[in-house]
Amino acid sequence: MKIGLLASNPNLYSNRRIIEAGEQLGHEMVFLNIKHCYMKMDAEEPEVHYRGGRVLDDLDAVIPRIRPSMTFYGCALTRQFASMGVYCLNTAAAITQSRDKLHSLQLLFENNIDIPITGFANSPLETDDLISMVGGAPLIVKLLEGTQGKGVVLAETNKAADSVINAFKSLNADILVQEFIKEAQGKDIRCFVVDGKVVSAIQREAEPGEFRANIHQGGTASVIRPTTDEKRIAIKAAKCMNLSVAGVDIIRSAKGPLLLEVNSSPGLEGIEGATGKDIAKMMIQAIEKKLQWQQASTSAADQ
Repeated sequence: MKIGLLASNPNLYSNRRIIEAGEQLGHEMVFLNIKHCYMKMDAEEPEVHYRGGRVLDDLDAVIPRIRPSMTFYGCALTRQFASMGVYCLNTAAAITQSRDKLHSLQLLFENNIDIPITGFANSPLETDDLISMVGGAPLIVKLLEGTQGKGVVLAETNKAADSVINAFKSLNADILVQEFIKEAQGKDIRCFVVDGKVVSAIQREAEPGEFRANIHQGGTASVIRPTTDEKRIAIKAAKCMNLSVAGVDIIRSAKGPLLLEVNSSPGLEGIEGATGKDIAKMMIQAIEKKLQWQQASTSAADQ
């Protein structure tokens, strides 16, 4: 097969590993820089062109690895490839809704997946009640557009929470206010889901003095065996978000496991380094399985 990796930086660990894994399995891998792609929208002959005028008309599949700042254009390209009959490992619609923290949390609790108590308001006049509804300080304030732990603040008192919330509001930033799970002690669990299965999991632990367990914020990763309930939550979350590949973040609380976030472009470095598993290979194999099933279905229909 010929598989395109739609991303921004060919030198990132995750992108290098996916290219390497595909080539080891005998496929032709092509790195496609999102900024170098452009589209021709035509009902009869939709196309994607690449810098220099090359028409990308011979791809069997595309793996979108879209950074948050490129979500709008990256998803437009992913939709365009899909309209050309190219299989996309994660769809544009799934990526878009996963990037909207508010929408994704609403989808999760609508599907009976437990999340931390969360508040959202547009007006700064409702700050006191917003703080109260999540149980008061300490609490977490999150930018809706934040990623990798950026734009996440721990407010340890109600006065600090009020100041942080109104500071964000003065910048016209959309925020979530969320209960702080003290008993988690700066730890969370990242379950990596591929094709409806939890293929690997790590526990991420914040460095001393930090509450964010993200690897990009200095957190450390160690192998962990998720419970049956945690696996069920991770699989259900990926399914309700329609993601074939997802990093599902779960926190252990006194109320049981709570889902924090679902990531549509989860990094491979932390989890492959900690577990020794070849997750990039599993992603390529998920594409092989899907396209083999499609070919078998087409052959059966033609007979």
